[in-house]
Amino acid sequence: MDFLSRLADALWNPWLLGLFLVTGLIYSVGSGWFQIFGFRTWWRATAGSLLRKSAPGRDGLSPLQALATALASTMGTGSIAGVATALTLGGPGAVFWMWVSALLGMMTGYGEKLLAVKYQRPGPDGGLRGGPMYYIRDGLGSPLLASCFCLACIPATLAGGNLVQSSSIASSLEAAFGLSRPSVGLVTALLAGLVMVGGLGRIAAVSSALVPGMALLYLGSGGLVLLLHWRAVPGALGLILSQALSPAAALGGGAGWTVAIRYGVARGVFTNEAGLGTSAIAHGATRADCPAQQGLWGIFEVFLSTLVVCTVTALVILVSGLPISPGADTGAPLTAAAFAAALGRAGEGVVALSLLLFAFSSILGWSYYGQQCLEFLSGRRFLPAYRAVFLLCTLAGAVWSPQAIWQLVDLSNALMALPNLAALMFLVPQVLSEPRPRPEINSPWKKNFKKSY
Repeated sequence: MDFLSRLADALWNPWLLGLFLVTGLIYSVGSGWFQIFGFRTWWRATAGSLLRKSAPGRDGLSPLQALATALASTMGTGSIAGVATALTLGGPGAVFWMWVSALLGMMTGYGEKLLAVKYQRPGPDGGLRGGPMYYIRDGLGSPLLASCFCLACIPATLAGGNLVQSSSIASSLEAAFGLSRPSVGLVTALLAGLVMVGGLGRIAAVSSALVPGMALLYLGSGGLVLLLHWRAVPGALGLILSQALSPAAALGGGAGWTVAIRYGVARGVFTNEAGLGTSAIAHGATRADCPAQQGLWGIFEVFLSTLVVCTVTALVILVSGLPISPGADTGAPLTAAAFAAALGRAGEGVVALSLLLFAFSSILGWSYYGQQCLEFLSGRRFLPAYRAVFLLCTLAGAVWSPQAIWQLVDLSNALMALPNLAALMFLVPQVLSEPRPRPEINSPWKKNFKKSY
């Protein structure tokens, strides 16, 4: 695995890190920093619309179902285990760079979702298809790059979308309840298989049922921990900023700027998928009123998965006072120990249950992404074989080394990001010139929408 580590580090070099940030910066500047100054608009159009009943179109998902399916993958173990790993390897300063990548990534996510709907196509089963492979092929005019994206995405679904999730479920349940890791892997694979055979409709239905509850459980428990340790929160925030920006951090070697940025951006990308393009595949199955309106959900996803959920995880770990170093606990066990330090055994149970729900829903979302990429490359004839391999990876992930899996995740994410980011850079004019959504007559944000752009 030393080879994988060296290769991942070589790909996640300053040029790739800069490409993620520059892409988001171009979209942010071009939109007038809409994610900041248009907060009221996109918040009411997304979070506000959750209060209104949304029905699926006759040939696609509803926006809420697409959101749940996408969040099922973005709010996976990266929000719990990935943040802890970033803190361990990159220091508290890595959290700051997760924030930076998320702030810029909000507009990257906007562009991805907009393009996914703009270039969506009907599928062989009557549903809609969309995502990076379609806007790379039809928008950028490069079938070769579209195929490269799919070839990188398929192993990414097996690594970050499956092996990491299964490993985190098994390690968490083993630590909290003493359950056998192979047994946990077997049950997880069986349950995932039952959902996968039902297609996108069943995946969306299960995700819609799991995502709201798991988010409320985790955020509510994390908020309680921070409330109990509220005096330590300002110090934790100060530590994040000082480790990220101080001259001492810049010259401090292992936990300095370079390492903090590397792990902060890499883990931030894994938690919100902005720049990877994968969550756009779920939105490509949506019958939306207009592409730009669907793009607003891309902003909301990054905001919730990284700026909210990941920040809560990081602060809970930092206020716990637990040692943060490669030789101490890392990943899900570190997060569980931090919750337990404030809430006792109940804290471990909350993390175990949250991780179970987060990771299982993530497995479902990523399984759909892999199937769509394989269908794009070779039609539907190899889908049963992919499902079998995917479920075998669920079993393997339960007993494999988490550190080795994270190296595979970083490697596959880098290979997948390159063609997607290239397309996003060339398609900036199309995104920024796309006609704006037409608000509903009774929408409370109708008057504010044009002003926010």
